[in-house]
Amino acid sequence: MKLCILIPFYNHPGAIAQVVDSLKPFGLPIRIVDDGSDEPSQRALADIAAREPSVSIQRLAINQGKGGAVMVGCDAALAEGFTHALQIDADGQHQPGDVPRLIEAARRQPAAMISGQAVYDESVPRSRLYGRYITHFWVWVNTLSFEIKDSMCGLRVYPLASTCQVWRRNRLGRRMDFDTEIMVRLSWTGVAIVSLPTRVTYPVDGVSHFQMLRDNLFISAMHTRLFFGMLLRLPILLGRRVVQRLHKVAA
Repeated sequence: MKLCILIPFYNHPGAIAQVVDSLKPFGLPIRIVDDGSDEPSQRALADIAAREPSVSIQRLAINQGKGGAVMVGCDAALAEGFTHALQIDADGQHQPGDVPRLIEAARRQPAAMISGQAVYDESVPRSRLYGRYITHFWVWVNTLSFEIKDSMCGLRVYPLASTCQVWRRNRLGRRMDFDTEIMVRLSWTGVAIVSLPTRVTYPVDGVSHFQMLRDNLFISAMHTRLFFGMLLRLPILLGRRVVQRLHKVAA
C-alpha cells in the first residue's frame, strides 16, 4: 500500500496552511490540486510548497470543479505509483485526528473505499443538513442498500486503480455532485464501502463554494442519472443482495 494525501483546492488561502501543517505529522506525501484559484491563493500555495518538501502542487489553468480536481489528482497519483489517496477538503472542516483511523481501515481492507461519516456540531447550516438527508435517501434507492452511510463527506480514502477505472468508463459529474456519484458507482462495481464516524465543523469565517441553485441542479440531475442506471443494473444488484444475505445466514 502506497498512500498519498490529496487536497482539491479552490480559493481557500486563509485555511490551507493550517490544513497542511495538521497533516504533516502523518509523514505522507501531500498533493494539492489547485483548481484554477486566484492570485492570492496561488501565492499561499507557492509559500507552502517552498517550505514543505512533502507538498506538491498541481495547477489547473481553468476551474473544473471539485470532482474534476479530484479526478486529475487521482490519475496523476496512480501514474506515479500510489495505490491509495486520502482526500481531505481544503477549508479545515475535517479533523486531522480522525485521519489515522481511516488509514488503518484502508490497510485492513485495501480493496474497499473508506469514507468518513459526518458527525456535526451546531455550526452546520440547517439547509446543508436537510439536503444531505435527501441525498442519503436517493443513494440508498440507487444502490438498493444501506451500506453507504454518508456519500457527501469529503474525508475519504480511494483505492486508486478501481476508482480511476470508474471515470474512464463513465462520464461523471465534476462539481459537488462528484462525491456522491463516484461512491455509488464504486458500489455498483462491487467495491465495499466502509464508513467511520468523523467530526465535521463549519468554521465561522469559512468560505463555501457551494452555489445553491447551480449545484442543486447538478445534484438533482446526478440522482436522476443514477436512478436510471440502477434500473439497468437491477438484476445484478438484486442478485448481489441475495448472495450477501445468504452469506450472512451461513455465517
